[in-house]
Amino acid sequence: MAVPAAVELVDLALKATTAYDRPDLGGRLLQTRQRLVDPDVRVLIVGEFKQGKSQLVNALVNAPVCPVDDDIATAVPTVVKHAETTTAALVRESGDDRPPERMEVPAARLAEYVSEAGNPGNKAMLSYAEVGLPRKLLAGGLVLVDTPGVGGLGSAHGAATMSALPSADAVLLVSDAAQEYTGPELEFLEAAMKLCPNVACVLTKTDLYPHWRRIMELDRGHLGNAGIQAEMFPVSSMLRLHAAKTQDAALMDESGFRQLVDFLLNKVVAQSDDLDRRSTSHDVLSVSEQLSAGMKAELEVQQDPERMESLVGQLTRAKAHADELKQRSSRWQITLNDGVADLQSDIDYDLRDRLRTITREAEQLIDDADPAVIWEQFSEWFHQQVSSAASANFVWAAERARWLSGQVADHFAAGADIAMPELRFDDEGMAGKVNPLVQPEVEKFGVGQKLLTGLRGGYSGMLMFGMLGAFMGLPIFAGAPAGIALGLKTVRDEGKRQLLKRRSDGKQAVRKHIDEVTFQVGKDSRDMLRRTQRQLRDHFSAIAEEMSTSLAASVMAAQNAVKTTSSERERRIRDLKAELERIDGLATRARSLAKNVSAPAKASVKARTGSGTSS
Repeated sequence: MAVPAAVELVDLALKATTAYDRPDLGGRLLQTRQRLVDPDVRVLIVGEFKQGKSQLVNALVNAPVCPVDDDIATAVPTVVKHAETTTAALVRESGDDRPPERMEVPAARLAEYVSEAGNPGNKAMLSYAEVGLPRKLLAGGLVLVDTPGVGGLGSAHGAATMSALPSADAVLLVSDAAQEYTGPELEFLEAAMKLCPNVACVLTKTDLYPHWRRIMELDRGHLGNAGIQAEMFPVSSMLRLHAAKTQDAALMDESGFRQLVDFLLNKVVAQSDDLDRRSTSHDVLSVSEQLSAGMKAELEVQQDPERMESLVGQLTRAKAHADELKQRSSRWQITLNDGVADLQSDIDYDLRDRLRTITREAEQLIDDADPAVIWEQFSEWFHQQVSSAASANFVWAAERARWLSGQVADHFAAGADIAMPELRFDDEGMAGKVNPLVQPEVEKFGVGQKLLTGLRGGYSGMLMFGMLGAFMGLPIFAGAPAGIALGLKTVRDEGKRQLLKRRSDGKQAVRKHIDEVTFQVGKDSRDMLRRTQRQLRDHFSAIAEEMSTSLAASVMAAQNAVKTTSSERERRIRDLKAELERIDGLATRARSLAKNVSAPAKASVKARTGSGTSS
């Protein structure tokens, strides 16, 4: 739910912008208010195939919203959020400026659209499914996203999940208690720590594996060795669902869900509220400064008319500087445009370089073995390598984008305390998924095919050498040994031909998959950079426009101040002091709102924006 004090403060500031005829400042506050009243706190539920992600979501909301079965896997992300009544909808992005298509469906039939059984390979091309539930856990804005796990983190789905991390407020990595963490899981955690402020680990199915404590101890050791600091929650979804059904408090404690729910509410949701308070405070303080600038200039001239010329000169120079910031030739604009162009080139080169290395290694493995024999192991290795490369490229792109935003802010502010936008993406769907590597068709060459090939070659050989023998007076069957030899050679040659064809087809499949990965991941990175460029451009352009408008009003107020009579001057000084006192009261409330922000929230703001200020 929205922070009431923050919403009330924004409404008061909006009234002030209307009263003082500054609609340009009201636009920023309207965006702030919209963010406050729609405070979705997105938590991605990620993990390998069949680790209990969907069952975990069901247990958290105590409802069978995500399909669960031994032979059912999630194919489409499922977004679970609060609603007054139970609803379900399918969302398909249009791919252009048109709004996404939404289709309401019965909640009981959701499995037909979001599972591999009902929608294999997401052939329906759905972006995500959205489920609304009247649950107290979700009432505070908590949104759970059950991500597809087909193929695991070391697959194309893993790379798609990675691209959704910057838009998430928290990530829960789900792994069951059957075994310790795998390499792809640890790699995913390392990347997630760089892109998301809250990352936690959930160990599921503790009711099925008595040795889960040993597995948790090993997992913690792996996290420590990798330098990953993340909380771990051992849980049993089945115990949680049974406890909720029977109202058994002891069983609820044993399920481990109390600690997980406390983490989601008291850290993730509460930290989001702190971020809202801090960003709201900064926005209202900025508006207060803009509103009071003209009044302060007029008050100063009213109290000391002789200072008019020097003050107007200072304000005029400041306005000229603000107008320069609005120009496309300004330093921050050049830094932004050149920086994005350089980033696009560097990121594209980095991705292609990583994938070229994988291609060379994959082709060497194919040349050294028979693809038909090693394809299962090869495909698993290949997907892990491609996913790791794509994820590393995306993490590097996100880090470089944040670094660039800091450079742009420095050039714009020139040492002043200017807010920087929070670089995160609000898309609820996952990035475009690349289809898995397809195994080429293998020609059958069993015993029957070998026999036919050998007979065909042997028959031709026997006839050829039999005819030669006949000229020398030998029976035609004298060519039988040569026919047998040629038949065996034909079988060997056909086997070599088919092996070379399998290798060629395997290499072609690898190159085709690499090309699709390059296209999709490259598009995702470019889209991210374009969003970053637009966010920074719009944010700082709006600030420059506000500064220019405020300074122009200040110059006009200072010039008009000297035209008043003595009696009018005294009355105007009283009015200006009263108005400034009201604006100071608004600023005081904004500062008070930010005082309640916890240290972790401040650190999170700094980490996610790349500077000490927040949007």
